Amino acid sequence: MSTDTSATPTTTETAPTAKRSHGGDLGARMGLEVTELTVDRAVATMPVAGNTQPMGIMHGGAYVVLGESLGSMSASLHAGPGRYAVGIDINATHTGSARSGIVTGVCTPVHLGRTLTVHEIVVTDETGRRCSTIRITNMILDRPKQA
Repeated sequence: MSTDTSATPTTTETAPTAKRSHGGDLGARMGLEVTELTVDRAVATMPVAGNTQPMGIMHGGAYVVLGESLGSMSASLHAGPGRYAVGIDINATHTGSARSGIVTGVCTPVHLGRTLTVHEIVVTDETGRRCSTIRITNMILDRPKQA
């Protein structure tokens, strides 16, 4: 998922648009809520209910949606005006299973370059136990010129 932004790289998003506050249409369907979005740190929550697999635990793909949403939004914020980010690689290691409540993803940059960014997202349950560690690489592209 790549999220568009026209904010400068140092902007702290305090009143994000509805689409950005949910990480896009998929994030909105999954109940993703962005609570903090800066170049240096992005945080969002997602309910376990409605995002489970048949065994009643959080679906691994839901962790990845949370991670990719945060990483791509943060990378797009870093990209700045006239540029945007697209995910080119993502991986996740699930080390815990949330069964209820909410999970929280905290995204921090590993590398913020001119053309590539790498972010790590740590997803924890309500007790603070790590459930998933996600790494995403985004490519920074120039926005096409309007005719």
